[in-house]
Amino acid sequence: MASLRSASPRLRNYFRENYIPQVCEALLCGLLVTCPPDPLRYLEEMIITIMKNGLESLLWDMCIDPSMKPKIRRLSETYLEQLFELDDQLITSELMIKACTFYTGHLVKTHFCTWKDIAKPHTYEDDFLAEKMERAMKYDNFRLQKYVFHLWHSYVKGQIEKLKDVLSRIKEIYYSARLIIILNKWREKAREKYKKRQDELLLKHELQVMKWRNKIKFKRSEEQSNSEQSLSEVLLVGEIPQCDISVLPERAVLQIFFYLSLRDVVICGQVCHSWRLMTQTSSLWNGIDFSSVKDIVTDKYIVSALQRWRLNVLRLNFHGCLLRLKTLKSVSLCKNLQELNVSDCPTLTDESMRYISEGCPGVLYLNLSNTTITNRTMRLLPRHFHNLQSLSLAYCRKFTDKGLQYLNLGNGCHKLIYLDLSGCTQISVQGFRNIANSCTGIMHLTLNDMPTLTDNCVKVLVQKCPHITSVVFIGAPHISDSAFKVLSACDLRKIRFEGNKRITDACFKFMDKCFPNISHIYMVNCKGITDGSLKSLSPLKKLTVLNLANCVRIGDMGLKQFLDGPVSSRIRELNLSNCILGDASILKLSECCPNLNYLSLRNCENLTDLGIRYIVNIFSLVSVDLSGTDISNEGLTTLSRHKKLKELSLSECYKITDIGIQITDSAMELLSAKCHYLHILDISGCILLTDQMLEDLQMGCTQLRILKMQYCRLISKEAAEKMSSMVQEQEYSSYDPPSWFGYDNRGEPLTEQQDGTPFQDSDLTIEESTYSKEEEAV
Repeated sequence: MASLRSASPRLRNYFRENYIPQVCEALLCGLLVTCPPDPLRYLEEMIITIMKNGLESLLWDMCIDPSMKPKIRRLSETYLEQLFELDDQLITSELMIKACTFYTGHLVKTHFCTWKDIAKPHTYEDDFLAEKMERAMKYDNFRLQKYVFHLWHSYVKGQIEKLKDVLSRIKEIYYSARLIIILNKWREKAREKYKKRQDELLLKHELQVMKWRNKIKFKRSEEQSNSEQSLSEVLLVGEIPQCDISVLPERAVLQIFFYLSLRDVVICGQVCHSWRLMTQTSSLWNGIDFSSVKDIVTDKYIVSALQRWRLNVLRLNFHGCLLRLKTLKSVSLCKNLQELNVSDCPTLTDESMRYISEGCPGVLYLNLSNTTITNRTMRLLPRHFHNLQSLSLAYCRKFTDKGLQYLNLGNGCHKLIYLDLSGCTQISVQGFRNIANSCTGIMHLTLNDMPTLTDNCVKVLVQKCPHITSVVFIGAPHISDSAFKVLSACDLRKIRFEGNKRITDACFKFMDKCFPNISHIYMVNCKGITDGSLKSLSPLKKLTVLNLANCVRIGDMGLKQFLDGPVSSRIRELNLSNCILGDASILKLSECCPNLNYLSLRNCENLTDLGIRYIVNIFSLVSVDLSGTDISNEGLTTLSRHKKLKELSLSECYKITDIGIQITDSAMELLSAKCHYLHILDISGCILLTDQMLEDLQMGCTQLRILKMQYCRLISKEAAEKMSSMVQEQEYSSYDPPSWFGYDNRGEPLTEQQDGTPFQDSDLTIEESTYSKEEEAV
């Protein structure tokens, strides 16, 4: 058969497009397998069949009877493609022979090499093993070097990082030291300029003061004949030079205005135009206190002030003000109000509180003490004051337990931190349960004057209020040690009880474990507390304030055991009035309390001048109360060596002998000469003091602010009036000392008959004369 490999592409494409090899293959396969008697007739029938079925469905065995079809596998798509050599990519017989020859040769080679390796003896086995060992050692050395290098690299990298950190720290230290030097130099220059400016101002003011004093002396010399004329009259007669306040900066003058009352600010605004502008500064009207002018201020002025400063007002105080409903409605204009005090306002009603709550939703601190509010107001609190943090309902007796249940409406008062329910005796255990459900975030709780308060009330409150940190129970006689056991679930920091006889040493037994963070303890007039309580308090490491006044069963032994613990180095305020303490415990106190600032030993009758010597060794002390102690001139002279004292109380100090009261002018002269920082002095009942003492105080204690000298009969009224111009507050009376002082107006001890006689009206009356510079000017 002629080959079509060399035929033209057109002819080859013709054969493929018309399926001529497939048709020939099918017809030849049918002739070869069937072998018909009439081949031509057979071919004619098969061609007709192929034409009917179509060339697309043509198969090589289509012309073969199904029973005669051979079971063979095709080598290619058609046999005739190989015959006609139409496809160059198909496997030919020559390629098949080459493939078989290659496969057989490769198989023989593989088996021969395997047999050769097995049959051939290992002539060079030692060399081969040595070579493998050498390669293994090289590999092992490489791995070891890699591991060591990795460690070395990590070490070097760490050292580099450390060097970088050290370098950065050195840079920071250098820069900080440089900044410190620069700031110190700048500070020194600023201080020099400031000091120079202050010296100039002081010199200017001193010149004015000297002129003023010279004029005062001149006027006094002219009016010596009239000895009863007071200093205030002299001042009014003389011509007072005006103080040049214009030299002060505006910021300083404005800061002075912050300390003035509302009335004084209004008066200052009428002085001049510049002062009027300063009084109209918005920051001055952030807090308005109408309680200080409640007797003179009118509702019209309150309404106009609130309308004018409604955007600036943050704090309002209407304590004790008698206001109309229209005035209370004007409070709702202050949309930014945060603090509102309407305590003791008799006209405050639920209706006025509705207007206030709707207009001032941002109130944080609300004081409704001693008002006539009912459950209607209690319903308004959680609806409008969503951010309320402090609430005082003291002595509000018209709301009930159901009103406290209203606190849980809406969002509730869960942000409430401080709650005061003093005097609300109508609240039962169910009411405290309602408070616990509504105000779970309470931290500070005050329940004074609550004779109906029991341990069960505290128990239901603590169950859902575990964040309580301070409690005040003054006038709650039914609270016992069980309440302390319940409060152990809270992290208490401050405890205050007063006048409770059911509190015993048992409540202090495990205080260091139950309340390790407590810092303030007030247990005043608790008769059941003994020395054992002080021993239990000694391990407390954070206690700073301890007040056990009128706990008459506490003595020297308890104080010594208290000071043996770590609490002694932390204590800052100690009140042991009316306790049985002597000089030995004061010695221990001076040795163990280096940070003590406030000390009260009032009516500690066993304390003598020797104990005063020990008190002087407490260098951090700034306030001492020695009223009613056995102190004399010698002790007061010793006390004057403590130059840092700012507050000193010596009232009722007596040493009953034939001589009488021992604190005289000589001791006060030494005290005033050395204690230049004294601010508060109480010498009430020291009946041997004279006018000379006041002159010494004027010369030495230039910073004295408050002076109390009740029952000082040898001090004249003229000298007291003169002294009132030097201090801010003064109390003076020339009456005889009352009988509870234990001595008469001559310093003689009272007899039983004198002590038992009823007092005269003059003895019961204590007149307090308070003189100030403002009253002198008036």
